[in-house]
Amino acid sequence: MYNSSSSSTPSSSSSSEAGDIRSSVFSPGEPLRQPRTSPPVSDSSAESRSPIPSGHNSSSAADALVKNSKLSAAAPEFVPGCYASFQDDVYSDDSEGHYPEPSLADFIQDFVSHLNLSPGSLESEIDYITDTLNSCVTTEEILQELVELIYVQSTSIPNFAYTGARLCNHLSHHIRLSPASGNFRQLLLQRCRTEYEQREQAVRGDPGTQKRFHSYVLFLGELYLNLEIKSGKDTPGRANVLLGALKDLLNALFSHPDDPNLMCAVKLLKLSGSILDDTWKEKGQSDMDEVIKKIEDICLDAKCSRDARQMLLKLLELQSSNWGRVHTAAVSSDATPDNDPNYFMNEPTFYTTDGTPFTAADPGEYRQRLQSALPYIYNEGMLLCCSFCGDEDEMDPEIEEAFERFCMESDARRKK
Repeated sequence: MYNSSSSSTPSSSSSSEAGDIRSSVFSPGEPLRQPRTSPPVSDSSAESRSPIPSGHNSSSAADALVKNSKLSAAAPEFVPGCYASFQDDVYSDDSEGHYPEPSLADFIQDFVSHLNLSPGSLESEIDYITDTLNSCVTTEEILQELVELIYVQSTSIPNFAYTGARLCNHLSHHIRLSPASGNFRQLLLQRCRTEYEQREQAVRGDPGTQKRFHSYVLFLGELYLNLEIKSGKDTPGRANVLLGALKDLLNALFSHPDDPNLMCAVKLLKLSGSILDDTWKEKGQSDMDEVIKKIEDICLDAKCSRDARQMLLKLLELQSSNWGRVHTAAVSSDATPDNDPNYFMNEPTFYTTDGTPFTAADPGEYRQRLQSALPYIYNEGMLLCCSFCGDEDEMDPEIEEAFERFCMESDARRKK
Protein backbone atom coordinates (compact mmCIF):
# COMPACT_ATOMS: atom_id res chain seq x y z
CA MET A 1 0.00 0.00 0.00
CA TYR A 2 1.25 3.44 -0.96
CA ASN A 3 1.22 6.37 1.43
CA SER A 4 1.01 10.07 0.70
CA SER A 5 4.74 10.56 1.02
CA SER A 6 5.54 8.40 -1.93
CA SER A 7 7.29 9.96 -4.90
CA SER A 8 5.35 11.37 -7.84
CA THR A 9 7.16 9.40 -10.49
CA PRO A 10 5.60 6.04 -9.84
CA SER A 11 2.19 7.68 -9.42
CA SER A 12 2.31 9.35 -12.80
CA SER A 13 3.51 6.24 -14.47
CA SER A 14 0.70 4.21 -12.97
CA SER A 15 -1.96 6.75 -14.09
CA SER A 16 -0.61 6.71 -17.64
CA GLU A 17 -0.78 2.92 -17.69
CA ALA A 18 -4.40 3.03 -16.47
CA GLY A 19 -5.29 5.49 -19.20
CA ASP A 20 -3.74 3.22 -21.82
CA ILE A 21 -5.83 0.30 -20.52
CA ARG A 22 -9.06 2.33 -20.61
CA SER A 23 -8.38 3.57 -24.10
CA SER A 24 -7.64 0.08 -25.32
CA VAL A 25 -10.87 -1.28 -23.82
CA PHE A 26 -13.39 1.48 -24.67
CA SER A 27 -12.00 2.90 -27.91
CA PRO A 28 -13.10 1.20 -31.19
CA GLY A 29 -9.59 0.49 -32.28
CA GLU A 30 -8.79 -0.74 -35.77
CA PRO A 31 -11.61 -1.66 -38.18
CA LEU A 32 -12.42 -5.34 -38.76
CA ARG A 33 -10.72 -6.93 -41.70
CA GLN A 34 -12.65 -7.88 -44.82
CA PRO A 35 -13.90 -11.49 -45.16
CA ARG A 36 -11.58 -13.83 -46.96
CA THR A 37 -14.13 -14.49 -49.72
CA SER A 38 -13.93 -10.88 -50.88
CA PRO A 39 -10.68 -9.08 -51.45
CA PRO A 40 -10.28 -5.79 -49.64
CA VAL A 41 -11.27 -2.73 -51.62
CA SER A 42 -9.19 0.39 -51.49
CA ASP A 43 -10.82 3.70 -50.65
CA SER A 44 -9.97 5.23 -53.97
CA SER A 45 -11.56 2.48 -56.01
CA ALA A 46 -14.68 2.50 -53.81
CA GLU A 47 -15.10 6.21 -54.27
CA SER A 48 -14.65 5.92 -58.02
CA ARG A 49 -17.37 3.26 -58.33
CA SER A 50 -19.87 4.85 -55.93
CA PRO A 51 -22.86 6.40 -57.76
CA ILE A 52 -23.35 8.93 -54.96
CA PRO A 53 -20.57 11.58 -54.88
CA SER A 54 -19.34 12.46 -51.47
CA GLY A 55 -20.49 15.71 -50.01
CA HIS A 56 -23.87 15.79 -51.82
CA ASN A 57 -27.23 15.96 -50.02
CA SER A 58 -29.89 13.18 -50.09
CA SER A 59 -31.94 14.64 -52.99
CA SER A 60 -28.92 15.01 -55.26
CA ALA A 61 -27.86 11.50 -54.27
CA ALA A 62 -31.27 10.13 -55.24
CA ASP A 63 -31.13 11.98 -58.57
CA ALA A 64 -27.72 10.54 -59.27
CA LEU A 65 -28.97 7.05 -58.37
CA VAL A 66 -31.90 7.32 -60.79
CA LYS A 67 -29.67 8.76 -63.50
CA ASN A 68 -27.10 6.00 -63.29
CA SER A 69 -29.66 3.16 -62.83
CA LYS A 70 -30.19 0.68 -65.65
CA LEU A 71 -33.74 -0.29 -64.50
CA SER A 72 -36.66 0.59 -66.79
CA ALA A 73 -40.43 0.79 -66.16
CA ALA A 74 -41.01 -0.45 -69.69
CA ALA A 75 -39.08 -3.66 -69.14
CA PRO A 76 -40.97 -6.90 -69.90
CA GLU A 77 -42.41 -8.92 -67.02
CA PHE A 78 -40.09 -11.51 -65.66
CA VAL A 79 -41.62 -15.01 -65.64
CA PRO A 80 -39.65 -18.02 -64.40
CA GLY A 81 -39.18 -20.77 -66.91
CA CYS A 82 -41.00 -23.36 -64.77
CA TYR A 83 -44.15 -21.20 -64.46
CA ALA A 84 -47.19 -22.30 -66.48
CA SER A 85 -49.76 -19.64 -67.31
CA PHE A 86 -53.27 -20.75 -66.28
CA GLN A 87 -54.84 -17.99 -68.32
CA ASP A 88 -53.04 -19.08 -71.49
CA ASP A 89 -54.24 -22.65 -70.98
CA VAL A 90 -57.88 -21.73 -70.32
CA TYR A 91 -58.34 -18.78 -72.64
CA SER A 92 -56.22 -19.83 -75.56
CA ASP A 93 -58.91 -18.49 -77.91
CA ASP A 94 -58.05 -14.88 -76.93
CA SER A 95 -61.56 -14.38 -75.53
CA GLU A 96 -62.26 -11.21 -73.63
CA GLY A 97 -63.14 -11.25 -69.94
CA HIS A 98 -61.90 -13.32 -67.07
CA TYR A 99 -64.54 -16.07 -67.14
CA PRO A 100 -66.18 -17.84 -70.07
CA GLU A 101 -69.90 -17.44 -70.63
CA PRO A 102 -71.91 -20.34 -69.11
CA SER A 103 -73.42 -22.70 -71.63
CA LEU A 104 -77.13 -23.43 -71.90
CA ALA A 105 -76.58 -26.89 -70.41
CA ASP A 106 -74.83 -25.39 -67.37
CA PHE A 107 -77.62 -22.87 -66.85
CA ILE A 108 -80.35 -25.53 -67.12
CA GLN A 109 -78.53 -27.83 -64.73
CA ASP A 110 -77.95 -25.06 -62.19
CA PHE A 111 -81.52 -23.80 -61.97
CA VAL A 112 -83.00 -27.31 -62.12
CA SER A 113 -80.79 -28.30 -59.18
CA HIS A 114 -81.97 -25.18 -57.36
CA LEU A 115 -85.64 -25.97 -58.06
CA ASN A 116 -85.14 -29.55 -56.96
CA LEU A 117 -83.83 -28.35 -53.59
CA SER A 118 -86.49 -25.64 -53.16
CA PRO A 119 -89.54 -26.35 -55.39
CA GLY A 120 -91.45 -23.49 -53.78
CA SER A 121 -89.14 -20.95 -55.43
CA LEU A 122 -90.53 -21.75 -58.89
CA GLU A 123 -93.24 -19.10 -58.68
CA SER A 124 -90.86 -16.34 -57.60
CA GLU A 125 -88.02 -17.15 -60.01
CA ILE A 126 -89.83 -18.41 -63.10
CA ASP A 127 -89.92 -14.95 -64.69
CA TYR A 128 -86.15 -14.56 -64.35
CA ILE A 129 -85.63 -18.03 -65.81
CA THR A 130 -87.94 -17.26 -68.74
CA ASP A 131 -86.26 -13.93 -69.52
CA THR A 132 -82.83 -15.53 -69.45
CA LEU A 133 -83.92 -18.35 -71.75
CA ASN A 134 -85.60 -15.96 -74.19
CA SER A 135 -82.35 -13.99 -74.43
CA CYS A 136 -80.27 -17.03 -75.36
CA VAL A 137 -82.76 -19.24 -77.27
CA THR A 138 -82.46 -17.55 -80.64
CA THR A 139 -82.25 -20.43 -83.12
CA GLU A 140 -84.12 -23.64 -83.83
CA GLU A 141 -81.13 -25.74 -82.76
CA ILE A 142 -80.91 -24.03 -79.37
CA LEU A 143 -84.66 -24.49 -78.82
CA GLN A 144 -84.37 -28.20 -79.53
CA GLU A 145 -81.41 -28.39 -77.15
CA LEU A 146 -83.49 -26.66 -74.47
CA VAL A 147 -86.34 -29.17 -74.86
CA GLU A 148 -83.92 -32.10 -74.64
CA LEU A 149 -82.17 -30.72 -71.56
CA ILE A 150 -85.39 -30.13 -69.64
CA TYR A 151 -86.79 -33.52 -70.66
CA VAL A 152 -83.64 -35.31 -69.48
CA GLN A 153 -83.59 -33.46 -66.17
CA SER A 154 -87.31 -34.08 -65.56
CA THR A 155 -87.02 -37.83 -66.17
CA SER A 156 -83.67 -38.48 -64.48
CA ILE A 157 -83.90 -36.55 -61.19
CA PRO A 158 -86.00 -38.39 -58.59
CA ASN A 159 -89.21 -36.62 -57.54
CA PHE A 160 -88.68 -33.79 -60.03
CA ALA A 161 -91.40 -34.85 -62.49
CA TYR A 162 -94.07 -32.59 -60.93
CA THR A 163 -91.87 -29.47 -60.85
CA GLY A 164 -90.56 -30.31 -64.32
CA ALA A 165 -94.10 -30.56 -65.70
CA ARG A 166 -95.01 -27.18 -64.20
CA LEU A 167 -91.86 -25.69 -65.67
CA CYS A 168 -92.69 -27.13 -69.09
CA ASN A 169 -96.19 -25.69 -68.91
CA HIS A 170 -94.88 -22.19 -68.18
CA LEU A 171 -92.21 -22.31 -70.88
CA SER A 172 -94.73 -23.59 -73.43
CA HIS A 173 -96.61 -20.30 -73.04
CA HIS A 174 -93.68 -17.88 -72.64
CA ILE A 175 -90.82 -19.02 -74.90
CA ARG A 176 -91.16 -16.60 -77.80
CA LEU A 177 -89.21 -18.48 -80.47
CA SER A 178 -91.50 -20.56 -82.68
CA PRO A 179 -89.69 -21.93 -85.75
CA ALA A 180 -91.23 -23.95 -88.55
CA SER A 181 -90.39 -27.22 -86.80
CA GLY A 182 -92.63 -26.28 -83.84
CA ASN A 183 -92.73 -24.26 -80.67
CA PHE A 184 -91.57 -25.44 -77.26
CA ARG A 185 -94.71 -27.45 -76.50
CA GLN A 186 -94.78 -29.16 -79.88
CA LEU A 187 -91.12 -30.11 -79.69
CA LEU A 188 -91.64 -31.44 -76.15
CA LEU A 189 -94.55 -33.64 -77.26
CA GLN A 190 -92.48 -34.90 -80.18
CA ARG A 191 -89.71 -35.84 -77.75
CA CYS A 192 -92.20 -37.70 -75.57
CA ARG A 193 -93.56 -39.52 -78.62
CA THR A 194 -90.09 -40.92 -79.30
CA GLU A 195 -90.15 -42.75 -75.96
CA TYR A 196 -93.80 -43.71 -76.44
CA GLU A 197 -93.04 -45.58 -79.64
CA GLN A 198 -90.45 -47.72 -77.83
CA ARG A 199 -92.79 -48.83 -75.03
CA GLU A 200 -93.06 -52.49 -76.05
CA GLN A 201 -89.29 -52.94 -76.01
CA ALA A 202 -88.83 -50.88 -72.84
CA VAL A 203 -91.19 -52.94 -70.63
CA ARG A 204 -89.17 -56.06 -71.49
CA GLY A 205 -85.75 -54.46 -71.28
CA ASP A 206 -83.05 -54.68 -68.66
CA PRO A 207 -83.56 -53.04 -65.25
CA GLY A 208 -81.86 -49.82 -66.35
CA THR A 209 -84.07 -49.51 -69.43
CA GLN A 210 -87.18 -50.22 -67.38
CA LYS A 211 -86.23 -47.63 -64.78
CA ARG A 212 -85.81 -44.91 -67.42
CA PHE A 213 -89.11 -45.91 -69.03
CA HIS A 214 -90.95 -45.80 -65.70
CA SER A 215 -89.58 -42.30 -65.03
CA TYR A 216 -90.87 -41.27 -68.45
CA VAL A 217 -94.33 -42.73 -67.72
CA LEU A 218 -94.67 -40.82 -64.45
CA PHE A 219 -93.43 -37.62 -66.08
CA LEU A 220 -96.02 -38.02 -68.83
CA GLY A 221 -98.69 -38.44 -66.17
CA GLU A 222 -97.59 -35.19 -64.50
CA LEU A 223 -97.47 -33.52 -67.91
CA TYR A 224 -101.05 -34.55 -68.61
CA LEU A 225 -102.19 -33.03 -65.30
CA ASN A 226 -100.21 -29.78 -65.59
CA LEU A 227 -99.79 -28.96 -69.29
CA GLU A 228 -102.45 -26.47 -70.39
CA ILE A 229 -103.39 -25.87 -74.01
CA LYS A 230 -105.26 -22.74 -75.00
CA SER A 231 -107.76 -23.01 -77.82
CA GLY A 232 -109.33 -19.71 -78.83
CA LYS A 233 -111.20 -17.89 -76.10
CA ASP A 234 -111.99 -21.04 -74.15
CA THR A 235 -110.38 -21.76 -70.82
CA PRO A 236 -107.12 -23.73 -71.11
CA GLY A 237 -107.60 -27.48 -71.15
CA ARG A 238 -105.44 -30.56 -70.87
CA ALA A 239 -103.57 -32.09 -73.76
CA ASN A 240 -106.01 -34.78 -74.90
CA VAL A 241 -103.32 -36.26 -77.10
CA LEU A 242 -101.74 -37.60 -73.91
CA LEU A 243 -104.95 -39.30 -72.79
CA GLY A 244 -104.72 -42.12 -75.33
CA ALA A 245 -100.95 -42.35 -74.80
CA LEU A 246 -101.40 -43.00 -71.07
CA LYS A 247 -103.87 -45.81 -71.76
CA ASP A 248 -101.45 -47.44 -74.21
CA LEU A 249 -98.64 -47.13 -71.67
CA LEU A 250 -100.80 -48.83 -69.02
CA ASN A 251 -101.58 -51.66 -71.44
CA ALA A 252 -97.86 -52.04 -72.18
CA LEU A 253 -97.05 -52.24 -68.47
CA PHE A 254 -99.77 -54.83 -67.84
CA SER A 255 -98.65 -56.88 -70.86
CA HIS A 256 -95.43 -57.74 -69.03
CA PRO A 257 -96.62 -57.92 -65.39
CA ASP A 258 -93.39 -58.14 -63.45
CA ASP A 259 -93.08 -56.24 -60.19
CA PRO A 260 -91.38 -53.03 -61.47
CA ASN A 261 -93.94 -52.62 -64.28
CA LEU A 262 -96.89 -53.26 -61.97
CA MET A 263 -95.62 -50.80 -59.35
CA CYS A 264 -95.15 -48.15 -62.04
CA ALA A 265 -98.73 -48.70 -63.23
CA VAL A 266 -100.03 -48.38 -59.67
CA LYS A 267 -98.12 -45.11 -59.16
CA LEU A 268 -99.49 -43.72 -62.42
CA LEU A 269 -103.09 -44.61 -61.51
CA LYS A 270 -102.75 -43.19 -58.00
CA LEU A 271 -101.42 -40.02 -59.58
CA SER A 272 -103.92 -39.54 -62.38
CA GLY A 273 -106.53 -42.30 -62.05
CA SER A 274 -109.36 -40.05 -60.88
CA ILE A 275 -108.78 -37.53 -63.70
CA LEU A 276 -108.49 -40.28 -66.30
CA ASP A 277 -111.66 -41.92 -65.01
CA ASP A 278 -113.63 -38.66 -65.13
CA THR A 279 -112.37 -37.75 -68.59
CA TRP A 280 -113.16 -41.15 -70.06
CA LYS A 281 -116.64 -41.10 -68.54
CA GLU A 282 -117.28 -37.63 -69.97
CA LYS A 283 -116.36 -38.96 -73.39
CA GLY A 284 -118.60 -41.99 -72.93
CA GLN A 285 -115.68 -44.40 -72.92
CA SER A 286 -115.22 -47.42 -70.68
CA ASP A 287 -111.42 -47.39 -70.73
CA MET A 288 -111.12 -47.37 -66.94
CA ASP A 289 -113.32 -50.45 -66.69
CA GLU A 290 -110.92 -52.21 -69.06
CA VAL A 291 -107.95 -51.16 -66.93
CA ILE A 292 -109.64 -52.43 -63.76
CA LYS A 293 -110.44 -55.75 -65.48
CA LYS A 294 -106.76 -56.18 -66.39
CA ILE A 295 -105.76 -55.53 -62.78
CA GLU A 296 -108.24 -58.09 -61.46
CA ASP A 297 -106.97 -60.71 -63.91
CA ILE A 298 -103.37 -60.03 -62.87
CA CYS A 299 -104.26 -60.40 -59.19
CA LEU A 300 -105.78 -63.82 -59.94
CA ASP A 301 -103.35 -65.27 -62.48
CA ALA A 302 -100.04 -63.38 -62.63
CA LYS A 303 -97.04 -64.65 -60.72
CA CYS A 304 -96.21 -61.35 -59.07
CA SER A 305 -94.87 -60.88 -55.58
CA ARG A 306 -97.07 -60.54 -52.52
CA ASP A 307 -96.20 -56.83 -52.20
CA ALA A 308 -97.14 -56.09 -55.80
CA ARG A 309 -100.41 -57.99 -55.47
CA GLN A 310 -101.19 -56.10 -52.25
CA MET A 311 -100.60 -52.78 -54.03
CA LEU A 312 -102.98 -53.81 -56.81
CA LEU A 313 -105.66 -54.81 -54.31
CA LYS A 314 -105.30 -51.47 -52.51
CA LEU A 315 -105.66 -49.72 -55.86
CA LEU A 316 -108.88 -51.63 -56.61
CA GLU A 317 -110.21 -50.61 -53.22
CA LEU A 318 -109.29 -47.00 -53.91
CA GLN A 319 -111.06 -47.03 -57.27
CA SER A 320 -114.19 -48.61 -55.81
CA SER A 321 -114.41 -45.74 -53.27
CA ASN A 322 -114.43 -43.18 -56.12
CA TRP A 323 -110.65 -42.66 -55.73
CA GLY A 324 -111.13 -41.56 -52.13
CA ARG A 325 -113.28 -38.55 -53.02
CA VAL A 326 -116.50 -37.49 -51.28
CA HIS A 327 -118.63 -35.23 -53.47
CA THR A 328 -121.71 -34.78 -51.21
CA ALA A 329 -120.39 -34.06 -47.75
CA ALA A 330 -122.97 -32.68 -45.31
CA VAL A 331 -122.68 -29.31 -43.67
CA SER A 332 -120.56 -29.52 -40.54
CA SER A 333 -123.45 -28.48 -38.29
CA ASP A 334 -125.71 -31.19 -39.78
CA ALA A 335 -123.08 -33.89 -40.14
CA THR A 336 -123.76 -37.26 -38.56
CA PRO A 337 -122.04 -40.64 -38.88
CA ASP A 338 -124.87 -41.67 -41.23
CA ASN A 339 -124.74 -38.84 -43.78
CA ASP A 340 -121.07 -37.78 -43.75
CA PRO A 341 -118.32 -40.34 -44.37
CA ASN A 342 -115.80 -37.81 -43.04
CA TYR A 343 -117.59 -37.37 -39.72
CA PHE A 344 -114.91 -39.13 -37.70
CA MET A 345 -111.98 -37.73 -39.70
CA ASN A 346 -110.88 -35.21 -37.06
CA GLU A 347 -111.69 -37.32 -34.02
CA PRO A 348 -108.71 -38.31 -31.85
CA THR A 349 -107.31 -41.82 -31.82
CA PHE A 350 -106.95 -43.57 -28.46
CA TYR A 351 -105.01 -46.69 -27.57
CA THR A 352 -105.82 -49.44 -25.13
CA THR A 353 -103.34 -50.77 -22.60
CA ASP A 354 -102.30 -53.47 -25.06
CA GLY A 355 -101.66 -50.89 -27.82
CA THR A 356 -104.86 -51.45 -29.86
CA PRO A 357 -106.08 -48.18 -31.45
CA PHE A 358 -109.76 -47.24 -31.33
CA THR A 359 -111.68 -44.18 -32.52
CA ALA A 360 -115.25 -42.94 -32.63
CA ALA A 361 -115.76 -44.97 -35.79
CA ASP A 362 -115.30 -48.23 -33.89
CA PRO A 363 -118.73 -49.73 -32.95
CA GLY A 364 -119.77 -51.14 -29.63
CA GLU A 365 -117.12 -50.52 -27.01
CA TYR A 366 -116.06 -47.04 -28.15
CA ARG A 367 -118.26 -45.04 -25.73
CA GLN A 368 -117.38 -47.27 -22.80
CA ARG A 369 -113.67 -47.09 -23.56
CA LEU A 370 -113.80 -43.35 -24.06
CA GLN A 371 -115.60 -42.81 -20.75
CA SER A 372 -113.04 -44.92 -18.95
CA ALA A 373 -110.24 -42.95 -20.61
CA LEU A 374 -111.65 -39.47 -19.92
CA PRO A 375 -110.68 -39.36 -16.21
CA TYR A 376 -107.11 -40.17 -17.14
CA ILE A 377 -107.17 -37.54 -19.91
CA TYR A 378 -108.67 -34.96 -17.54
CA ASN A 379 -106.11 -35.71 -14.85
CA GLU A 380 -103.31 -35.42 -17.37
CA GLY A 381 -104.71 -32.07 -18.52
CA MET A 382 -104.94 -30.81 -14.95
CA LEU A 383 -101.40 -31.97 -14.28
CA LEU A 384 -100.23 -30.18 -17.42
CA CYS A 385 -101.91 -26.95 -16.29
CA CYS A 386 -100.41 -27.31 -12.82
CA SER A 387 -96.96 -27.67 -14.32
CA PHE A 388 -97.28 -24.21 -15.84
CA CYS A 389 -97.92 -22.61 -12.44
CA GLY A 390 -95.16 -24.59 -10.75
CA ASP A 391 -97.32 -26.47 -8.22
CA GLU A 392 -98.47 -30.06 -8.84
CA ASP A 393 -100.98 -30.08 -5.94
CA GLU A 394 -103.12 -27.07 -6.81
CA MET A 395 -103.59 -24.55 -9.59
CA ASP A 396 -103.68 -20.83 -9.40
CA PRO A 397 -107.35 -19.72 -9.03
CA GLU A 398 -107.25 -17.63 -12.20
CA ILE A 399 -105.77 -20.48 -14.23
CA GLU A 400 -108.29 -22.92 -12.77
CA GLU A 401 -111.19 -20.61 -13.66
CA ALA A 402 -109.89 -20.10 -17.19
CA PHE A 403 -109.42 -23.85 -17.67
CA GLU A 404 -112.96 -24.61 -16.50
CA ARG A 405 -114.36 -21.92 -18.77
CA PHE A 406 -112.43 -23.41 -21.67
CA CYS A 407 -113.86 -26.87 -20.95
CA MET A 408 -117.41 -25.51 -20.80
CA GLU A 409 -117.03 -23.59 -24.07
CA SER A 410 -115.56 -26.66 -25.79
CA ASP A 411 -118.47 -28.78 -24.58
CA ALA A 412 -120.98 -26.18 -25.79
CA ARG A 413 -119.40 -26.02 -29.24
CA ARG A 414 -119.42 -29.78 -29.51
CA LYS A 415 -123.14 -29.95 -28.63
CA LYS A 416 -123.99 -27.40 -31.30
